[in-house]
Amino acid sequence: MTAPTRHGYQYVTLRCVPRVEREEFVNVGVILYSQGAEFLEAAYRVDEARLRTLFDGVDTGAVGDALETVCQVCRGVTGGGLPTLGGLGRRFGWLSAPRSTVVQPGPIHGGLTDDPSAALASLVERLVG
Repeated sequence: MTAPTRHGYQYVTLRCVPRVEREEFVNVGVILYSQGAEFLEAAYRVDEARLRTLFDGVDTGAVGDALETVCQVCRGVTGGGLPTLGGLGRRFGWLSAPRSTVVQPGPIHGGLTDDPSAALASLVERLVG
């Protein structure tokens, strides 16, 4: 029996930052990229009640829309204002670049896995809740 193939991966936590000048945030998603596994996906969970409690007036619909756009870029969807970015690594680079918007990527971290999809689900559970 052969051991499963382990792949390196990089991930960023997606943060909701309603007021960038205050630098307060809530984790709302994760993007995971594995070059060896040819894998790039994002997953998110928006707890609207929590966001509204912490950030009065936050537009949770806009947060959800921004997160869905991240997922579309991961899948390579283009058009409707989405950029054409090429391969998975290039898309991850664009998505993980710092920006001053309501949804921002955190620092890049890494790990090893034999199942990138399961690693993504685990990170979302652990980091987003």
